[in-house]
Formats: sequence, structure tokens, C-alpha cells
Amino acid sequence: MKPYYADDSVTLYRGDALAVLRDLPDASVDAVITDPPYSSGGQFRGDRTAGTGTKYARGDVHRQDDFTGDNRDQRSFGYWSALWLGEALRVARPGALIAVATDWRQLPTTTDAIQAGGWVWRGIAVWAKDNPRPQLGRPSAACEFYVWGTAGARTIEGEALPGWWHVMALRGAQRAHQTEKPLAILRDLVRAAPIEGVVLDPFAGSGTTGIAALNEGRRFIGVERSERYASVAADRLRVSGMRPVAAEQSDIFGELAS
Repeated sequence: MKPYYADDSVTLYRGDALAVLRDLPDASVDAVITDPPYSSGGQFRGDRTAGTGTKYARGDVHRQDDFTGDNRDQRSFGYWSALWLGEALRVARPGALIAVATDWRQLPTTTDAIQAGGWVWRGIAVWAKDNPRPQLGRPSAACEFYVWGTAGARTIEGEALPGWWHVMALRGAQRAHQTEKPLAILRDLVRAAPIEGVVLDPFAGSGTTGIAALNEGRRFIGVERSERYASVAADRLRVSGMRPVAAEQSDIFGELAS
């Protein structure tokens, strides 16, 4: 598959995550850090089929384009997650770390799916927001989560990474994507890969994981289905110091299946 954007440190594909993952080489990435569409937003099927702007926006301050793949019901979300997580495991090197973002509704399903995909579930890291959406008469849903695990045994070495963050959620014009995560969190998570190691994000969105990886001296592979957000991600990665791909250059693996 031809990259949408690439240089010496970045390869960004535009396409379906599961299809692209199947083309990536075995045991080729050092960490998988990703924020898949949660298919969340309510108790009933009808709640989940609403547009992502309706589900996740705060009034009129949130005007980014809607994204796709966020309307599965609970069972199909779990089965689909197990499929892509299984392919991600094949692509990961032994001992690689995975961290998958989720909210409270999909937290139980995500912990199951990590294990169904063959990963060893190791824990849950918590992002507590300073500015959660208010919920009158009940506790605010102030936290999101990263379910994390490893591709089999992982050597106990390297720096100690945080298990929680107290960081404000991005708002309005601060965001390049409706569900963009704070860069500070992702800069911590990508350090699970060694320096010059490869970080994979199968749901790259606006490319924040890639920016974090580059900032921390890692290489990046991203996959994004939306034409709009693939373009945004490519522009942001390019601005982050990446030079445009030469016509004859393919990706950081060399020649992949065309």
C-alpha cells in the first residue's frame, strides 16, 4: 500500500485500519498507542448512531469534522476491537506495549478485547480532566482511560511511566480533531518504545500521537481512514519537522505491498 505521507521518520497511510494492519510486516513495531472510535455516547443503540459532533461536542465551540466508525453496538464493537487488536499483536515485537484509549462505557469491553486479541492485559491508566462536562445531580464523567498490556512478557527495565494524568481537555480551537487527546499524555506513553523505536497508531486522527513520537525521538506509523483528517495529520507531521517524501520513497519499512 502506498503511503499517504512519508519521510525518514514517518509513514502515514490513508485507509481502513484493519486492512492496512494486515499489510504491515510481522514484529515490526515497538509500541501501539491509539485512540480508536469508542462507539460510545449513550445507553441505547440510537444514542450511538448519532453523529460524533452531537455525541462529543460542547455546544458551538467544537466545529471539527465528524469522523467515521463510531456507531457500532456493544457486541460489534467488541468483536471488531478483537480483530484489529489481533492484527496489531502480530505487527508488534515481543514485549511491545499497547495502550488503547476508552471511556467509562466501553472500559469493560476494551479490557476484554485486549485479551481476546492475544495481548496480556496489564492495567488501566487514568486521565482525570480539570474541565469535565458538568452533570447535574450526579458525578461528572471526569475520567477517560488507557487500557494497556504487552505482547507477552516484557522486560522490566527503562524509565517509570505515569499511570495517571491530571490534564485539562482541549477545547474549541485548541483541537484539530473532535476527540484529540492532550499531547502531554501521549508524550509519556510513546516513551514505552525505545529511542528510534517505532510507534504505531492505527487510528491516527489528526496525528497527535505521531507528533508526540517525533518529539520524543521515536519513529511513527499511522493509519487514518478519513481523507480530511489524513490531510490534517500529514500537515501537522510535516510542520513538526518532517520533510515531504520523495517520489521514489515508500515508507520506513522499504517496499511494502503495493
